[in-house]
Formats: sequence, structure tokens, C-alpha cells
Amino acid sequence: MKTHTHYDTPRHRVGHPDPLAGLRSRFSNEQLSLLGACLAWPFAIFCVLNKVFIQPNNSSPVDDFSTVWHALQRFQVGAPVYNEELWMTDPHYLYSPGGTLLLSPITLISDFDTCRILFIVFNGFAMVLAAGLLTALFNFRLTGMVWPLSVIFLFSTESAYNTLRFTNINGVLLFNLALFLFLLLRYRHKALECAAGVALGLAITIKPQFAPLLFIPFARRQFLAVASGIAVPVVLNLAAIPLMVQPGDYVDKLMPYLGIVRDYANSSIAGIGVYYGIPHWQILIWRILAVASVLIAVVFLLRWRDRDPLMWASTTSSILLMGVFLISSLGQMYYSMLILPLLFTLFSRRSVMHNPIAWIGVYLCLSSDMWQSERWIKWGQVFEYTRGTIGWSLIILSAAVATVMWTLEERSNGLNTLGDIHYFGLFGARPLPTSQQPAVVQPHNLTQPREKSTHSAGDARSPHSTRVRRSSRLSQDKRNYEQPYGRHSIPSPNNQE
Repeated sequence: MKTHTHYDTPRHRVGHPDPLAGLRSRFSNEQLSLLGACLAWPFAIFCVLNKVFIQPNNSSPVDDFSTVWHALQRFQVGAPVYNEELWMTDPHYLYSPGGTLLLSPITLISDFDTCRILFIVFNGFAMVLAAGLLTALFNFRLTGMVWPLSVIFLFSTESAYNTLRFTNINGVLLFNLALFLFLLLRYRHKALECAAGVALGLAITIKPQFAPLLFIPFARRQFLAVASGIAVPVVLNLAAIPLMVQPGDYVDKLMPYLGIVRDYANSSIAGIGVYYGIPHWQILIWRILAVASVLIAVVFLLRWRDRDPLMWASTTSSILLMGVFLISSLGQMYYSMLILPLLFTLFSRRSVMHNPIAWIGVYLCLSSDMWQSERWIKWGQVFEYTRGTIGWSLIILSAAVATVMWTLEERSNGLNTLGDIHYFGLFGARPLPTSQQPAVVQPHNLTQPREKSTHSAGDARSPHSTRVRRSSRLSQDKRNYEQPYGRHSIPSPNNQE
């Protein structure tokens, strides 16, 4: 029997008491969580007030709202919408006819300054609600400390700062993303499934970069969400065409411009390559590597599509969006707030965010720190201009490596290489709400029971003795996945821990 020495004995056994013992003896976990919320909300409220009311009213080098305002005014009075000089570096109006129709109610407020302030407030409110939806989606109480802490984190990022200062619509898009995941995963009802598709379809109408997220309901066999997600932008664009003067300019003028890689305010691989004069073939290689990393991460994540749908959908959505930011012709660093669902998976038992390399990437693409230096001018400028690209790349690469390692670990534990695709089929078991945990789900191709090993637990030749020496996470995987898969039953596809 092992005896504890001074070096391996816990601190509280050698005269170092648990610093939280006093609080735990006085308060329950719920009371501690409420106390933490009471401490965090004042910080969160003042962070929001500063970013919503103070910073946007200071001088800013970029004003995205003016461009949108004037384009919507032209739409209202019947003038051509897409009549800008696209060769200039000023912000351009890049929304589709459907997006123009969707945003047109903004012109109901005739005063520009009032409309801009209300638009900023609406964006800030949408960001707070998005953090609340993700808090509820990950099964935390809204009265606890997770919601205000997530608000503090979100409003401390460069993404939130520039979104509100430039008066962009990214805060509303984050809310749409959170609402899409919440309605798709939290409940199992056809009307709410359709509403999830509508939420995603509205985001696609504004920014087509959201279109790859249709893969998530498609892989979960929630085809009603897929259909509504496609129908919304199609219907809005068809409805807007007869209301717009010269709608063909969007196809003839703007779409060719969208395919051009601009060499300013662009953190995509192609944008950085063009800015620094990197040869085209090298840019192509880096883009191919980015595509490969995204595909590896997305494909290997499918192994957990049914066992942990919350982690799978939150991670997959963020990986797909970062892939679009990196690989497309335009990716701006303040898009990074859209990976907030991925950051919430930190609270999951299994997550790519349990890797410190991924958090270096989060810092690079979300931090509001400025790295331009008066002493190291060249290197400071290079790091500041490329940190968004490096950050997205590190997160995607961490996800790809982590999912491959998880697969190898489960494979060595006796699970099928295809994971949930093997046990639940190509389109998965019938999706169930994350708020429920049925006892057993019977797949259509359950594997045959395996014979028990005749070795004793202490035998060095026993597979069990090898598993005992594995990490605690592998032991948990063994109890949750291998034993049910191989011997008795399949765990709930929505098993949350």
C-alpha cells in the first residue's frame, strides 16, 4: 500500500487548508453561483455600456453604417443601389437584394444619428442575448455566473469593440447563430426545427458565409431546417428583385468584385498573401492546407455527432466559419465573435478547447491588444496584420489534431473507427433534445457482444491492466462508450456530462 510523502500529499493534509472550505461550509453550490453572478453582473453591465454608448461615439477610421444607410435610402427612393466606385478603399455596400429588402425597415427612422445609435444598441443587446442563449444551451442557469462572465469576455474582445465602433451587423448575426443552434439542439419539434432554419436563412441572406452551416442539420437528418434555411434567402431575393432598380448590377458589378482578393483589411490567406506580395502558387498551397485541415476536423468530429451533439454542432459550426474566413477572398478579424459557441465547449467533458494551442489562437484573433510597435515597426506591423489569420489557423489545426488523436485513442479502446457513423448510420439516430436523456437508443446495426477476458485485473497481459494505466479521460470514455457499445446497449445520443 502506497504511503504519502511530503511531496505527494495534498496541501490541506500538511497544514494548507482549502481556501474555499469556508465558503463551501456556509453556502450551497447554487448560492455560490448566485453570489458569483452578483459580483460579475456589475462588470458586465459597465462593459456593455462602455462599448455601446461611449466607444461608438468617439472618432473612428471606419464607418460601415453610412454605406448601408445611403444604399437603403437609394433602394427606398427607387435609385440604383449598386452604383458605388468599387475601386476606392472606402467601405462598400455588399449585401444582396434579399439582404437589402431585409434591412430596408432601417429607413423608417429618418434621422441618421438616431438610427445609428439605435442600430448600435440593437447589436449590443443581440450580443448579450446570444451569450444568454449559449449559456442556456450548455445547461447553465441564467441566474448563475456563466452568463455575465461570457458577456464580460465577449465585450472585451476586438471583435465586439470594432463591430460596435464601426456599426456593423455582426452582433445580430451572432444572435442568429446562437438561436439556430439553440432551436436545433435544445428541442425536438418540427415548428422549432423550421424556426432554426429560418434563423440560419436570415443570416445567409445577410452574409452567404453562413451557408456551410446547413451541413449541421443535414448531418442530423433535420431536413426541415435545411429546407427552410435554403428557402428564406431564395424567397427574399426573389421578392426584392422587382422592387429594386437595376437589380442585375448585383450580378454584373458586385459579384465579380466579391471574387477579387482585396489587399487591405483582409485577414484571409489570400488577402495576407496579396498584401505582402507572396507568389500565387504559395498562396494556393496554404489555402489547400487550410481546406485539408478543415475537412479533417469536420469529418473526424462526426464520430461524436450523436453521442455529444452539443459539442459536435458547436465545434463544427465554428470550424466551418473559420474555414470560410481563411479560404475565401475576404475574412475580417472582427468576424471572430462568431466562434463563441466553440469557446463554450470548454465546459464540455471533451472539447478541442482543452488544448492550450487553441487558446493561443483565440487570443490572437479575439484580443483587443495592439501589437504595432514604435521600436519594432516592421515586426510589430506584420504580427498585428497577420494575427487573425494565425489565430484561425491555430484553432483549426488544433481541432484537426485533437480529433485525430481522440479517434486513435478510441480505436485502441476497441471502438469502431467510424464511431457514430457506424453505430447510428450516415445521417445519425433520430435527433433528440439535449434537455432529455432517454435510457437506451437502439441502433440499426448493433455490434455483436464480445467475450469477456479471462485475465485478472492485475495480470500484465490483461487489456484491462493497460486501460487502468490510461488517463482519466480515456477511463471515462471506456465506461461511457466502449462498454455500452460492445456489450449491452448504446448510450443516449444526447448523453451530456
